[in-house]
Parts: sequence; structure tokens; C-alpha cells
Amino acid sequence: MRAEPLKKELYTKAKELGVEKIILQFSGGNDEGNLNIDLEPEWNQDFANQVEDWAWEVYSYSGAGDGSDYGDDITYDLVKNKVSTSEWYTSVERGSEDDNDIEIDED
Repeated sequence: MRAEPLKKELYTKAKELGVEKIILQFSGGNDEGNLNIDLEPEWNQDFANQVEDWAWEVYSYSGAGDGSDYGDDITYDLVKNKVSTSEWYTSVERGSEDDNDIEIDED
């Protein structure tokens, strides 16, 4: 996922509040996109709500998929003035297969 430019108003407010990182954690897989906001080291619910509103405006995240969980994390580091992105997903990992005769219960 490509990181979108951070809105100047949010950048300024974050600096005023002492927020050093704004972390967006998108997740999906079941046809519904979800977003978790993390602010480090200072949490502020009103500011988190503003960040969430902005994020849904600039990022399109439907969450569509086959039922397997996946996500994208975007971290705006306001100290280093860097943004990083990473993605994750779950996959099916099958173990060994046992082959046995079928038993019939006659009760």
C-alpha cells in the first residue's frame, strides 16, 4: 500500500500534543475493512478520531478477500519525518495427512 501525504493540520496538531508516531493498522479479509489507530507515546481520543476520519477519506480499504486475514500498517514517524509501510497476511499451512480406514458405527 502506498502511503498518502499526511494532512498538515494533523501533523501540526500531533506535534502540539507530543505525538511522535501515528500508526494506521488496516485489516481485512472478510469483505469488511477495519482500521485501528495507534498514537505513540501520547494517546488522545479526540485526535485519534480526527486521524481516523482523515484516513478513511484518503485510503480506500474494502477488506475484500477470501476469508483469510490480511492487513497493511502505515507508520508516520514525526520525529524522523519518515513514513513506512508493511503488509501482512495469514495463509493456510497444512500439517501431515493421516490415511485411515473408515469405521462404521452400527448402533
